[in-house]
Amino acid sequence: MKVRQLGEQVINQIAAGEVIERPASVIKELVENAVDAGATQIEIVTAAGGKTLMRVSDDGDGMRRDDLQLAIRRHCTSKISDDDLFDIRTLGFRGEALPSIGSVARLAIQSRHADEDHAWAIAIEGGKEQAAVPAARTRGTQVEVRDLFFATPARLKFLKSDRAEAAAITEIVKRIALAYPGIGFSLAGADRQAQSWPGARGTDPHLTRIAQILGKAFVDNAMEIDAVREGVRLSGFAGLPTHHRGNAQHQFFFVNGRPVKDKLLLSGLRGAYADVLARDRHPVVVLFLDLDPVQVDVNVHPAKADVRFRDGQLVRGLLVGAIRHALVQAGHRSSTSNAAVALDALRPQAPGYASAPAGNGAAYGAGTGAGAGADFVRSNAVPHWDPGAFRPLDGGGAAAGFAEPAQAPFTGPGGFEDFAVPSADARAHDAPVEIEKTRLPLGAARAQVHETYIIAQTGDGVVIVDQHAAHERLVYERLKEALARKDVARQMLLIPEIVELPEEDAARLTERAEDLEKVGLCLEAFGPGAIAVRETPAMLGDMDIQGMVRNLADELAEWDTADGLKEKLDHVAATMACHGSVRAGRRMRPEEMDALLRDMEATPLSGQCNHGRPTWVELKLTDIEKLFGRK
Repeated sequence: MKVRQLGEQVINQIAAGEVIERPASVIKELVENAVDAGATQIEIVTAAGGKTLMRVSDDGDGMRRDDLQLAIRRHCTSKISDDDLFDIRTLGFRGEALPSIGSVARLAIQSRHADEDHAWAIAIEGGKEQAAVPAARTRGTQVEVRDLFFATPARLKFLKSDRAEAAAITEIVKRIALAYPGIGFSLAGADRQAQSWPGARGTDPHLTRIAQILGKAFVDNAMEIDAVREGVRLSGFAGLPTHHRGNAQHQFFFVNGRPVKDKLLLSGLRGAYADVLARDRHPVVVLFLDLDPVQVDVNVHPAKADVRFRDGQLVRGLLVGAIRHALVQAGHRSSTSNAAVALDALRPQAPGYASAPAGNGAAYGAGTGAGAGADFVRSNAVPHWDPGAFRPLDGGGAAAGFAEPAQAPFTGPGGFEDFAVPSADARAHDAPVEIEKTRLPLGAARAQVHETYIIAQTGDGVVIVDQHAAHERLVYERLKEALARKDVARQMLLIPEIVELPEEDAARLTERAEDLEKVGLCLEAFGPGAIAVRETPAMLGDMDIQGMVRNLADELAEWDTADGLKEKLDHVAATMACHGSVRAGRRMRPEEMDALLRDMEATPLSGQCNHGRPTWVELKLTDIEKLFGRK
């Protein structure tokens, strides 16, 4: 078959196949151009999920006529200095976006430079360029794209519904808006509700923009990250482990201001939260990585979504270390949303209650007839009270001075003789609560309910602690600390285990042999395509060595890390902690409960158990008063 040169139109359509995957890809390229142009306000309008209309307007520098005519030609750009592809300091630099869009859609551009008396307009339809003509508009640029893929209708079949495409556009705009808080963004159209994010000002514009997009709940439950290592800076915010999601859609990474989805960064994030989150839960983060452009290659993917770091392990180590340090600094801190959930569950459903009955005290009795008292309860049935449901503090019996005796049932006329309710008052009149303890973060222990939850009093609220989950975390942290102080105990195999692997996997494992030895796994090369395992961690007992080594090889190939073995050791420690901690159902003495609270305040990560569940919830007194209509 004879070799021939492809036509310009076909070349542009091939480029469009790489750059323009869907409407969101178009919006990404156009908004990035607006950011590079120095815009302070960017307006995006779409219709039918971007299939029939996409319009991006900005108040940036604009273009002169000559620049406008060049901008719609392939590989024409103003964003690369000295033709150095390794010194990229802008978002759009490949010079492919506009000609690629024009080859598969109807493209119209209006732009006015500050030095020009009027604007210039140019259009491309299916790759056919028209001459530039004068136009009227203020400074800046407007790019309008209509009928996407009309020139390649087969690609329309691969687009999703209008709603799904509109959602993808929203996600792209949000990511760019997070990276550039000083720019105002508005997003509107017939296919969506209008949204706008004004340009953020003040001492911390990034935090203001994060609150605009992710909400105040994330800001209230986020840890600030700011770390530097060898010229690489990581900043931003990472959510508490108890503030997690069911997918990774709320993880935002930016490299030199560019939104990216990078495997190395995702791997580091997973490793940083491995100890405090269940595997099916995902943290919420907004993190910015700033480094010398020469140290990162952003040109490895046409859409610039992936990047490659010159020293990936340095970046990953910085990410893991910074987040783990923040988690330790957070100590016993837990998500504020836990209290909101608890309060919502406690709020009575208004339709189930009638107004308080008029009349004398007899109306409040527990009569079974259709008297006035029946209007005050949900049904005519007498509420059932479990006398053991609430137990004041005791040690064996009621601790002297820590709980008062049960009050005798009230048997006055029309009274509560049918309830037989013991006192739930644990104020301990004989031993007043120590004011100094209530000033501590987790307060002073006042009661234990259902032999599972500790009730503590603070200066302005009540703290409820899950005694088993809290003690499990404390024991687990002590076990990890003990493991870190000394080498992991190893057991030597009588006969070395030979594991056959592809040569590249065997080479990766051999390169990491020293790191693996630190966690108890001693291995060495055994000819081409094989590994000999001579020692394994004693904690793991009789283990599947073949499966473990293959899993480590897979992990190294995909993530360039070998954390799987350490995770297994941590899992064993977590299991030991679970079985060695205070169980639900055990009665605790007052001094034991106070000691548990003090240990939680002093132990890092004690705000959540090993599975990411909260260990304590605080209810503010003002919120409790609202439940009872006091405020």
